[in-house]
Amino acid sequence: MPELPDLSNYIESLKPRVIGEPINGIRISSPFILRSVEPSAADITGKTVTGLSLIGKRVIFELEDRLYIAIHLMIAGRFRWYKPGAKIPGKLGLMAFDLPNGTLMLTEAGQKHRASVFFVRGKEVLEAFNAGGANVFDIDLTTFIECLTRKNHTIKRSITDQKFLAGIGNAYSDEILHHARISPMRQTRTFTDDEWQRLFNSTRLVLNKWITKLREETGDKFPTKVTAFHPEMAVHGKFKQPCPDCGKPVQRIRYANRECNYCAKCQNQGNLLADRSLSRLLKKDWPKTLEELESVAEQG
Repeated sequence: MPELPDLSNYIESLKPRVIGEPINGIRISSPFILRSVEPSAADITGKTVTGLSLIGKRVIFELEDRLYIAIHLMIAGRFRWYKPGAKIPGKLGLMAFDLPNGTLMLTEAGQKHRASVFFVRGKEVLEAFNAGGANVFDIDLTTFIECLTRKNHTIKRSITDQKFLAGIGNAYSDEILHHARISPMRQTRTFTDDEWQRLFNSTRLVLNKWITKLREETGDKFPTKVTAFHPEMAVHGKFKQPCPDCGKPVQRIRYANRECNYCAKCQNQGNLLADRSLSRLLKKDWPKTLEELESVAEQG
Protein backbone atom coordinates (compact mmCIF):
# COMPACT_ATOMS: atom_id res chain seq x y z
CA MET A 1 0.00 0.00 0.00
CA PRO A 2 1.44 3.42 -0.90
CA GLU A 3 2.45 5.25 2.27
CA LEU A 4 3.43 8.84 3.09
CA PRO A 5 6.69 8.93 1.06
CA ASP A 6 5.01 7.38 -2.01
CA LEU A 7 1.91 9.56 -1.72
CA SER A 8 4.03 12.68 -1.27
CA ASN A 9 5.92 11.74 -4.41
CA TYR A 10 2.66 11.32 -6.32
CA ILE A 11 1.48 14.74 -5.20
CA GLU A 12 4.74 16.45 -6.10
CA SER A 13 4.60 14.86 -9.56
CA LEU A 14 0.94 15.69 -10.07
CA LYS A 15 1.13 19.35 -9.05
CA PRO A 16 2.75 20.73 -12.23
CA ARG A 17 0.56 18.47 -14.37
CA VAL A 18 -2.90 19.13 -12.93
CA ILE A 19 -3.06 22.31 -10.84
CA GLY A 20 -4.67 25.09 -12.81
CA GLU A 21 -5.98 22.62 -15.39
CA PRO A 22 -9.63 21.68 -15.99
CA ILE A 23 -10.88 18.10 -15.84
CA ASN A 24 -12.31 17.87 -19.34
CA GLY A 25 -13.65 14.36 -18.99
CA ILE A 26 -14.06 11.42 -16.63
CA ARG A 27 -14.13 7.87 -17.94
CA ILE A 28 -15.11 4.99 -15.67
CA SER A 29 -14.42 1.43 -16.77
CA SER A 30 -15.19 -0.31 -13.44
CA PRO A 31 -18.40 0.82 -11.74
CA PHE A 32 -17.27 -0.34 -8.28
CA ILE A 33 -14.48 2.28 -8.14
CA LEU A 34 -16.83 5.25 -7.63
CA ARG A 35 -18.33 4.99 -4.15
CA SER A 36 -20.36 8.22 -4.10
CA VAL A 37 -23.57 9.33 -5.78
CA GLU A 38 -23.58 13.10 -5.32
CA PRO A 39 -21.98 15.17 -6.73
CA SER A 40 -21.96 13.34 -10.06
CA ALA A 41 -19.19 12.93 -12.62
CA ALA A 42 -20.99 15.56 -14.67
CA ASP A 43 -20.68 18.01 -11.75
CA ILE A 44 -16.92 17.38 -11.58
CA THR A 45 -16.34 17.60 -15.33
CA GLY A 46 -15.11 21.00 -16.44
CA LYS A 47 -13.93 22.06 -13.00
CA THR A 48 -10.37 23.30 -12.55
CA VAL A 49 -7.97 21.64 -10.11
CA THR A 50 -6.88 24.24 -7.54
CA GLY A 51 -4.83 22.14 -5.14
CA LEU A 52 -3.65 18.73 -3.94
CA SER A 53 -3.37 17.43 -0.40
CA LEU A 54 -3.44 14.32 1.77
CA ILE A 55 -5.93 13.15 4.36
CA GLY A 56 -4.33 10.09 5.90
CA LYS A 57 -3.58 7.85 2.93
CA ARG A 58 -6.16 9.52 0.69
CA VAL A 59 -5.07 11.82 -2.11
CA ILE A 60 -7.37 14.84 -2.30
CA PHE A 61 -7.90 16.80 -5.49
CA GLU A 62 -9.26 20.23 -4.62
CA LEU A 63 -11.47 21.76 -7.32
CA GLU A 64 -13.25 25.05 -7.78
CA ASP A 65 -16.78 25.49 -6.39
CA ARG A 66 -15.96 23.56 -3.18
CA LEU A 67 -15.71 20.25 -4.99
CA TYR A 68 -13.20 17.52 -4.16
CA ILE A 69 -12.05 14.13 -5.38
CA ALA A 70 -10.87 11.75 -2.62
CA ILE A 71 -8.89 8.73 -3.84
CA HIS A 72 -7.68 5.85 -1.68
CA LEU A 73 -5.30 3.56 -3.55
CA MET A 74 -5.44 0.83 -0.90
CA ILE A 75 -2.91 -1.99 -1.50
CA ALA A 76 -2.70 -2.34 -5.27
CA GLY A 77 -4.07 0.94 -6.64
CA ARG A 78 -1.70 3.17 -8.62
CA PHE A 79 -1.73 6.41 -10.56
CA ARG A 80 -0.47 6.45 -14.16
CA TRP A 81 0.13 9.45 -16.38
CA TYR A 82 -0.44 9.01 -20.11
CA LYS A 83 -0.79 11.16 -23.18
CA PRO A 84 -4.13 12.97 -23.67
CA GLY A 85 -7.01 10.66 -24.50
CA ALA A 86 -5.11 7.47 -23.73
CA LYS A 87 -7.16 4.30 -23.70
CA ILE A 88 -7.94 2.77 -20.31
CA PRO A 89 -5.93 -0.46 -19.88
CA GLY A 90 -8.22 -3.47 -20.20
CA LYS A 91 -7.30 -5.52 -17.12
CA LEU A 92 -5.96 -2.94 -14.68
CA GLY A 93 -7.72 0.28 -15.65
CA LEU A 94 -10.46 1.63 -13.39
CA MET A 95 -10.92 5.31 -14.17
CA ALA A 96 -9.40 8.06 -16.32
CA PHE A 97 -9.37 11.81 -15.75
CA ASP A 98 -8.81 13.69 -19.01
CA LEU A 99 -6.90 16.96 -18.75
CA PRO A 100 -5.60 19.21 -21.56
CA ASN A 101 -2.00 18.02 -21.21
CA GLY A 102 -2.49 14.36 -20.30
CA THR A 103 -4.63 11.58 -18.86
CA LEU A 104 -4.45 10.62 -15.20
CA MET A 105 -5.26 6.93 -14.99
CA LEU A 106 -6.22 4.98 -11.88
CA THR A 107 -5.28 1.30 -12.06
CA GLU A 108 -5.39 -1.61 -9.64
CA ALA A 109 -3.74 -5.02 -9.80
CA GLY A 110 -5.57 -8.10 -8.52
CA GLN A 111 -9.21 -9.05 -8.20
CA LYS A 112 -10.19 -7.66 -4.80
CA HIS A 113 -11.03 -4.12 -5.99
CA ARG A 114 -10.28 -2.20 -2.82
CA ALA A 115 -9.29 1.16 -4.31
CA SER A 116 -11.99 3.81 -4.06
CA VAL A 117 -12.94 7.22 -5.44
CA PHE A 118 -15.37 9.64 -3.81
CA PHE A 119 -16.68 12.85 -5.36
CA VAL A 120 -17.33 15.30 -2.53
CA ARG A 121 -19.10 18.63 -2.19
CA GLY A 122 -18.07 20.87 0.70
CA LYS A 123 -15.17 20.94 3.15
CA GLU A 124 -17.37 19.72 5.99
CA VAL A 125 -18.24 16.54 4.05
CA LEU A 126 -14.60 15.99 3.10
CA GLU A 127 -13.64 16.14 6.79
CA ALA A 128 -15.55 12.90 7.34
CA PHE A 129 -12.62 11.08 5.66
CA ASN A 130 -10.22 12.28 8.33
CA ALA A 131 -9.55 9.41 10.75
CA GLY A 132 -7.80 11.85 13.10
CA GLY A 133 -4.18 10.77 12.66
CA ALA A 134 -1.56 13.51 12.97
CA ASN A 135 1.16 14.25 10.45
CA VAL A 136 4.41 13.60 12.31
CA PHE A 137 6.01 16.65 10.68
CA ASP A 138 3.32 18.91 12.14
CA ILE A 139 3.57 17.87 15.79
CA ASP A 140 6.07 18.00 18.64
CA LEU A 141 7.32 15.18 20.84
CA THR A 142 4.63 15.66 23.48
CA THR A 143 1.82 15.38 20.93
CA PHE A 144 3.57 12.42 19.30
CA ILE A 145 3.52 10.56 22.62
CA GLU A 146 -0.10 11.54 23.24
CA CYS A 147 -1.10 10.18 19.83
CA LEU A 148 0.57 6.82 20.34
CA THR A 149 -0.55 6.28 23.93
CA ARG A 150 -4.28 6.86 23.46
CA LYS A 151 -4.56 3.09 23.84
CA ASN A 152 -2.00 0.57 25.01
CA HIS A 153 -1.08 -1.43 21.92
CA THR A 154 2.12 -2.78 20.46
CA ILE A 155 4.11 0.04 18.87
CA LYS A 156 3.81 -1.64 15.46
CA ARG A 157 0.03 -1.50 15.70
CA SER A 158 -0.06 2.02 17.10
CA ILE A 159 2.32 3.63 14.63
CA THR A 160 0.33 2.22 11.69
CA ASP A 161 -3.09 3.16 13.11
CA GLN A 162 -4.43 6.03 10.98
CA LYS A 163 -6.38 7.30 14.00
CA PHE A 164 -3.06 7.97 15.73
CA LEU A 165 -0.56 8.92 13.00
CA ALA A 166 -1.30 9.57 9.34
CA GLY A 167 0.31 7.91 6.35
CA ILE A 168 2.53 5.26 7.98
CA GLY A 169 1.94 1.62 7.06
CA ASN A 170 3.58 -1.77 7.24
CA ALA A 171 6.70 -1.03 5.20
CA TYR A 172 7.91 2.21 6.70
CA SER A 173 6.97 1.22 10.24
CA ASP A 174 9.45 -1.67 9.91
CA GLU A 175 12.14 0.79 8.81
CA ILE A 176 11.33 3.33 11.52
CA LEU A 177 11.38 0.78 14.34
CA HIS A 178 14.64 -0.72 13.11
CA HIS A 179 16.25 2.72 12.97
CA ALA A 180 14.99 3.47 16.49
CA ARG A 181 16.22 0.08 17.80
CA ILE A 182 12.78 -0.76 19.19
CA SER A 183 10.99 -4.11 19.03
CA PRO A 184 7.76 -3.95 17.01
CA MET A 185 5.93 -5.88 19.73
CA ARG A 186 6.82 -3.53 22.61
CA GLN A 187 3.77 -2.21 24.43
CA THR A 188 3.57 1.57 24.31
CA ARG A 189 3.02 1.82 28.08
CA THR A 190 6.54 0.43 28.66
CA PHE A 191 8.47 3.13 26.78
CA THR A 192 11.03 5.30 28.53
CA ASP A 193 11.51 9.01 27.79
CA ASP A 194 14.67 8.18 25.85
CA GLU A 195 12.85 5.61 23.72
CA TRP A 196 10.06 8.04 22.92
CA GLN A 197 12.59 10.67 21.84
CA ARG A 198 14.45 8.10 19.75
CA LEU A 199 11.28 6.91 18.07
CA PHE A 200 10.10 10.45 17.36
CA ASN A 201 13.43 11.34 15.77
CA SER A 202 13.56 8.10 13.76
CA THR A 203 10.01 8.53 12.46
CA ARG A 204 10.80 11.95 11.06
CA LEU A 205 14.24 11.01 9.80
CA VAL A 206 13.21 7.81 8.01
CA LEU A 207 10.14 9.33 6.37
CA ASN A 208 12.03 12.45 5.29
CA LYS A 209 14.87 10.31 3.92
CA TRP A 210 12.48 8.33 1.72
CA ILE A 211 10.44 11.35 0.65
CA THR A 212 13.68 12.97 -0.54
CA LYS A 213 14.99 9.78 -2.11
CA LEU A 214 11.83 9.04 -4.08
CA ARG A 215 11.60 12.66 -5.23
CA GLU A 216 15.18 12.58 -6.48
CA GLU A 217 14.70 9.24 -8.24
CA THR A 218 11.56 10.46 -10.00
CA GLY A 219 12.83 13.88 -11.04
CA ASP A 220 10.56 15.43 -13.68
CA LYS A 221 9.07 12.06 -14.63
CA PHE A 222 5.92 10.53 -13.23
CA PRO A 223 6.36 7.72 -10.64
CA THR A 224 6.05 4.34 -12.33
CA LYS A 225 7.53 1.93 -9.77
CA VAL A 226 5.59 2.56 -6.59
CA THR A 227 6.34 -0.40 -4.34
CA ALA A 228 6.61 -1.30 -0.67
CA PHE A 229 9.93 -3.03 -1.28
CA HIS A 230 13.16 -1.20 -2.06
CA PRO A 231 16.65 -2.73 -2.20
CA GLU A 232 17.96 0.06 0.04
CA MET A 233 15.55 -0.76 2.88
CA ALA A 234 17.13 -2.11 6.03
CA VAL A 235 14.66 -4.81 7.08
CA HIS A 236 11.33 -4.58 5.28
CA GLY A 237 11.04 -7.43 2.81
CA LYS A 238 14.53 -8.63 3.77
CA PHE A 239 13.69 -11.88 5.59
CA LYS A 240 16.84 -13.98 6.12
CA GLN A 241 19.04 -11.31 4.55
CA PRO A 242 21.75 -9.74 6.74
CA CYS A 243 20.85 -6.73 8.83
CA PRO A 244 22.89 -3.81 7.42
CA ASP A 245 23.96 -2.81 10.94
CA CYS A 246 24.85 -6.08 12.70
CA GLY A 247 24.92 -8.70 9.93
CA LYS A 248 22.48 -11.06 11.64
CA PRO A 249 19.62 -12.41 9.48
CA VAL A 250 16.46 -10.32 9.40
CA GLN A 251 13.55 -12.10 11.06
CA ARG A 252 9.86 -12.20 10.20
CA ILE A 253 6.57 -12.72 12.01
CA ARG A 254 3.26 -13.09 10.21
CA TYR A 255 -0.13 -12.02 11.45
CA ALA A 256 -3.48 -11.52 9.70
CA ASN A 257 -2.56 -10.68 6.09
CA ARG A 258 0.64 -8.89 7.02
CA GLU A 259 4.18 -9.61 8.00
CA CYS A 260 6.59 -7.73 10.19
CA ASN A 261 10.34 -7.69 9.54
CA TYR A 262 12.85 -6.88 12.28
CA CYS A 263 16.38 -7.54 13.50
CA ALA A 264 16.38 -9.64 16.67
CA LYS A 265 19.81 -8.41 17.74
CA CYS A 266 19.35 -4.70 17.05
CA GLN A 267 15.76 -4.45 18.22
CA ASN A 268 15.10 -7.24 20.74
CA GLN A 269 18.33 -8.13 22.57
CA GLY A 270 18.82 -11.18 20.36
CA ASN A 271 15.45 -12.69 21.26
CA LEU A 272 13.09 -13.96 18.59
CA LEU A 273 9.49 -12.82 18.47
CA ALA A 274 6.93 -15.61 18.38
CA ASP A 275 5.33 -16.19 15.01
CA ARG A 276 1.74 -17.15 15.81
CA SER A 277 1.43 -20.01 13.35
CA LEU A 278 4.92 -21.48 13.62
CA SER A 279 5.31 -21.10 17.38
CA ARG A 280 1.97 -22.85 17.94
CA LEU A 281 3.06 -25.64 15.61
CA LEU A 282 6.52 -26.13 17.12
CA LYS A 283 5.53 -25.27 20.72
CA LYS A 284 8.52 -25.96 23.03
CA ASP A 285 10.77 -26.58 20.03
CA TRP A 286 10.32 -22.99 18.83
CA PRO A 287 13.73 -21.25 19.15
CA LYS A 288 13.67 -18.29 21.53
CA THR A 289 16.97 -16.61 20.60
CA LEU A 290 19.22 -16.11 17.59
CA GLU A 291 21.70 -18.54 19.12
CA GLU A 292 19.07 -21.28 19.33
CA LEU A 293 17.95 -20.54 15.79
CA GLU A 294 21.52 -20.75 14.50
CA SER A 295 22.01 -24.01 16.38
CA VAL A 296 18.90 -25.51 14.77
CA ALA A 297 20.16 -24.38 11.35
CA GLU A 298 23.55 -26.00 11.94
CA GLN A 299 21.94 -29.28 12.99
CA GLY A 300 19.70 -29.22 9.95
